[in-house]
Amino acid sequence: MAHPYHGLNELREMFLSYFESKGHLRLPSFSLIPPANDKSLLLINSGMAPMKTWFTREEEPPRNRVTTCQKCIRTGDIENIGKTDRHGTYFEMLGNFSFGDYFKKEAIPFCWEFLTEVVGLEKDRLYPSIYLDDDEAFEIWNKDIGIPAERIFRFGKEDNFWEHGAGPCGPCSEVYYDRGVEHGCGKPGCTVGCDCDRYIEVWNNVFSQFVNDGENHYTEMKNKNIDTGMGLERLACVCQNVNSLFDVDTVMNITNKVSEITGAHYGDSHKTDVSLRVITDHIRSSTMMICDGILPSNEGRGYVLRRLLRRAARHGKLLGVEKPFLYEVVDTVVHENECAYPDLREKQTYITKVIRTEEENFAKTIDGGMKIFADLLAAHKAKGETEFSGADAFKLYDTYGFPIDLTAEMVADEGMTLDRAGFDKEMEEQRVRARKAREALGDLGWAGIEFGSEMPATEFVGYDRTEAQGKVLAIVAEEELRDGVVAGADAILVLDQTPFYAEMGGQVADQGVITCGDAKFQVTNVQKNKGGKFMHYGKVVSGAFQVGDTVTASIDVDRRKAIMRAHSATHLLDAALKKVLGDHVHQAGSLVEPDRLRFDFTHFEAITPDQLSEIDRMVNDAILEGYPVVTEVLPIEEAKKKGAVAIFGEKYGETVRVVEMGDFSMEFCGGTHLDNTAKAGMFRIKSEGSVASGVRRIEATVGKLTQETINRNQQVLFHAAQMLKTNPGELEGKIDQQLNEMKEMRHTLEKFQAEASLGEARQFLMSAKEVGGLKVLTATRNGMDANGLRQMGDFLRDKEPTVVGVLASVSGEKITFLAVCGKEAVAKGIKAGELVKNVCAICGGKGGGKPDSAMGGGSDLLKLDDALASVDDFVAAKLG
Repeated sequence: MAHPYHGLNELREMFLSYFESKGHLRLPSFSLIPPANDKSLLLINSGMAPMKTWFTREEEPPRNRVTTCQKCIRTGDIENIGKTDRHGTYFEMLGNFSFGDYFKKEAIPFCWEFLTEVVGLEKDRLYPSIYLDDDEAFEIWNKDIGIPAERIFRFGKEDNFWEHGAGPCGPCSEVYYDRGVEHGCGKPGCTVGCDCDRYIEVWNNVFSQFVNDGENHYTEMKNKNIDTGMGLERLACVCQNVNSLFDVDTVMNITNKVSEITGAHYGDSHKTDVSLRVITDHIRSSTMMICDGILPSNEGRGYVLRRLLRRAARHGKLLGVEKPFLYEVVDTVVHENECAYPDLREKQTYITKVIRTEEENFAKTIDGGMKIFADLLAAHKAKGETEFSGADAFKLYDTYGFPIDLTAEMVADEGMTLDRAGFDKEMEEQRVRARKAREALGDLGWAGIEFGSEMPATEFVGYDRTEAQGKVLAIVAEEELRDGVVAGADAILVLDQTPFYAEMGGQVADQGVITCGDAKFQVTNVQKNKGGKFMHYGKVVSGAFQVGDTVTASIDVDRRKAIMRAHSATHLLDAALKKVLGDHVHQAGSLVEPDRLRFDFTHFEAITPDQLSEIDRMVNDAILEGYPVVTEVLPIEEAKKKGAVAIFGEKYGETVRVVEMGDFSMEFCGGTHLDNTAKAGMFRIKSEGSVASGVRRIEATVGKLTQETINRNQQVLFHAAQMLKTNPGELEGKIDQQLNEMKEMRHTLEKFQAEASLGEARQFLMSAKEVGGLKVLTATRNGMDANGLRQMGDFLRDKEPTVVGVLASVSGEKITFLAVCGKEAVAKGIKAGELVKNVCAICGGKGGGKPDSAMGGGSDLLKLDDALASVDDFVAAKLG
């Protein structure tokens, strides 16, 4: 008998629900970005990877049994994507985990029950494997589960010992599914472990007993753990009886969208199939990565993302698409996955923008580089060479931004090979040259740009000036030093002096303009590198700028004032927290924006409403007091003696800048401030909560932002009063009156509805069938909630002792069933719990309850009539 079909999203829920029923805590997928303390991974590549500290007990897990469906990225086999049925960069890993709770005796039966009883896979098609000398696992499979010895396969460390870099590891037991002889290689002796596609691994029980330190030194764990991994797409392949992960329902829907855009379809040719698969896989991966906060860049995980997008874009070109198109697929990816990852929909606009921008940038790169590639290729062919040189591949990489794997693919398409060793040699020589250059110049600039040590640090004159003359010392565009830039270019200008504050100490950077005659540069961000150069990021709006130009730098004064209001209020908040909560309060991070602030601080219990109110009042009192704000630069020891507060954990030089606000606050600070606290305007706390163990966060507004909020709230208040035909002062009483009236109306309505329902129930009884002396009835009441069904069911049960009734209510795609049995019906062996379970199963759902009353649900609306029709047969069969 064939197994039932299950959709990918359905399988995910089935797995998580099953392990919840076994006492596991369901957690959402962790981010694709590894925890900050895990330096061994670039991207999360397995279900257990984010939980290493729970396995090693460095941190306490939220529960000793956990289940997740984890987003994963693996790019080790990127060149095989699209060419094989099994390879994909993005996949979801289903997992059940035990942290010192249960071990092999429980894990293996869980696995078997889920695959055979829940999913419904045929037992005779499942084959377990174990590590060579894991006799304990063999005994469980053989004796407890009942698998014959000849169907249990023993494999060596390469196959059945799981480890992935540093962290927990151990022997494992896999389960293979036999897809049938038609999927096999046809060779004699083809069996489990063969490289063909007949026997596919669907489950991997890892018995985590050791910790690998990253250098293959193993230590025994005190608490034995379970780490189960099962690829969701791979399980879906089996359940949907399809050949590859690209044919699974949700993935195929994405491919269909790609086909709609490109005009290419599966089966047109092998080359077309490969391109469609590459695009489908890479857009899935890219969407998920960007959603988790990864942006395209030239290093680390950002470079992985850039490679994926550029490979996908190139395969679009191979299909004849000459314009950006990947961003159009994002909506389909979101639609297919949002039921499990709702933040995809929230961030869809952002994800789409990132992908479109990267596509447009790469279009410029590839258009410029393709002609060079064609020329280099022609030169090789003219000489009769079959190998594309590493030096030429490096030129394409270094000058035109072609990822090496992209060049390798294009070379292979021409029937040639690539001198990868030569490319690697050129790369290493470049690294050596860059390292020597850094050593000679001393100062490593922002974003990889090197400024010579002879270039002076920028002098910041913005504490008391909003405009200043300066000289352009350096210009950076497209990550290279330039002599000049013209209108339309994104660039970085480095000046000898500036009034622009660079982002530091939680305070955001100034914005504004830099001008030189008619030339204008719009500054959107300012960063300071470790050599003290202020880098003004922005765009040339008009004209041109040259190194050596004398320019006028002008900040956005209104924005600076708003930032100063927020920064001075942050100091007042810090002081108020210490006064109200105690001296243990230390700043743990801050963000100061125009008229808005975020302040993280150490405190180990929730702040009470009274404390929060006192903090708010104290800050506003300090503002109204009009304390003068005085700044001075002092030797650090003198500043400490004076009582100035340092930021916990911060390193300071011999002298520090101290900001003093009357006798209320005195702190070390390099930011910009008001000259009087009264200029901050009204302070209002917007939120307070925990962000980490022992760290809490307050978000607040000041100045115009608070004023706008109050005005907006006041408008709402007046509008509400107007709607209720009263004035704001009497609004509360009016609302109370309206609520009471609504409550009475609701009670009256419910009474009429109940009476109507009971009238219907009497009619149902009159039309009941006689089955073996019992009155059997079924009815559908669409839109009725569970409580309404219960009321009607209770009436039927209590009114007629011989009744056996099943009531159904349909709401959207969901069916709710209620079964009731009167006293005499129960006495004759008819139990509502068994009845509702039987009925729900026909509609693809579950149910249960007491003998006299039970509820359940279903989702297959087409089977509703069949389910209700089964009630008579159920009763007749029970009465025998």
